[in-house]
Amino acid sequence: MKRTTKRTGDSTAQVPVELDDLRTVAEAFAELGARLEHAGNDPFQAITTVARDQIPATAGASITRLREERFVTVASTDDRTRRADHIQYELGSGPCLDAIVEDTMYRPSDLRHDDRWPAYGRRVEEELGFRSMLSYRMVMPVDDAVAGLNLYADVTDAFNDRDALVGLLLATHGAQAAAVVHYGRHVEHLEKALHTNRRIGVAVGVLMTTHKVTDEQAFDLLRIASQNTNRKLADVASDVVETGTLDVRLPTSST
Repeated sequence: MKRTTKRTGDSTAQVPVELDDLRTVAEAFAELGARLEHAGNDPFQAITTVARDQIPATAGASITRLREERFVTVASTDDRTRRADHIQYELGSGPCLDAIVEDTMYRPSDLRHDDRWPAYGRRVEEELGFRSMLSYRMVMPVDDAVAGLNLYADVTDAFNDRDALVGLLLATHGAQAAAVVHYGRHVEHLEKALHTNRRIGVAVGVLMTTHKVTDEQAFDLLRIASQNTNRKLADVASDVVETGTLDVRLPTSST
């Protein structure tokens, strides 16, 4: 078990994050990859579907894009979720909007009694029955695009630390995958070059043996950890070789 620091208001606490079942995470991204292959020009829909399927507490998922100072829902798993997004746009307030603008993660456990978004919390619960959320910023590698991944639940305090971690990785990896589909970025040559690096190859082998994943899944885990921690892939691989573990951390979050 790894422990990571989560900041809530002015307090800091050690939050246990289970990382033993990395195979579950790898399978989530394998599913995302498979869905993206058949998504055509709509990778965002694939991301919301995987998020809903892989995080059991999720009643609905959506992706909001901010472009030219306007928020738009570009994908959702259902109409109720889309309507929940639109209430935020109408009010100009909500976890999704703040996650995008402030570049952070929000995990309101009880929207009805969260004084950060009182009007939104009241309306989304009374009109649609949603009581808790997870919202992330998705950094798109283009100058004029930023997005947010939103997960909605029907009960209070629905999302645990594992859910927050899986959602973070989906938001991080999903943004990169969507960029490849939308903007035609060809990264196959880069991935092949990285695979030939001896250190990375050894780390892939360690993860395959330890967590019973395929070589592609092991490489995806290394890449996700690299993106999430803002470290070079080779450095992450070196840590895996030396310690036998993969360090994936929750970000500083606003609960």
